Amino acid sequence: MEQFRIHPLMADRRNVELLAALQEQPRASIAELARAIGTSAPTARERLARLEEAGILRPSCELNPAALGWPLMAFVRVRPIPGHLQKVAELAHAMPEVAECHRITGEDCFILRVHLRSVATLDAVLDRFLAHGQTTTSLVQSTPVPQRSAPLPQWAKPPKRRSAL
Repeated sequence: MEQFRIHPLMADRRNVELLAALQEQPRASIAELARAIGTSAPTARERLARLEEAGILRPSCELNPAALGWPLMAFVRVRPIPGHLQKVAELAHAMPEVAECHRITGEDCFILRVHLRSVATLDAVLDRFLAHGQTTTSLVQSTPVPQRSAPLPQWAKPPKRRSAL
């Protein structure tokens, strides 16, 4: 059995402190992050660049779907008919309503997170997938735990408060 090991950059406490500071205040400047971990701004910038190059830190821009006219979210499980596995993946990739598509274990092969303009538009989305298999849909009523990052290594302490971010 393959055992996953933490990336070597995560063995450096300052890198973990930098990520914790960034999670706490995503809009902090490089100078503010540097102060939070007790380094210079160029050092903090270089650490962030190395974390990005290693794939530990992903650049992102989070948008609010509801503010963009997509107030409803649903999860759709898809069980493709034989020979249509790749077609479902390609369709999911091509549809702007599909925010995520994951290949999963179990009776279904895919789970999709989709954004919808209204309940009435759900049929049009599902109809495109029904040509390739069976769907099971759950509309999201509320989100008690919004999407969040994976936890940082437990051995890491939160950054010392050297200055307010």
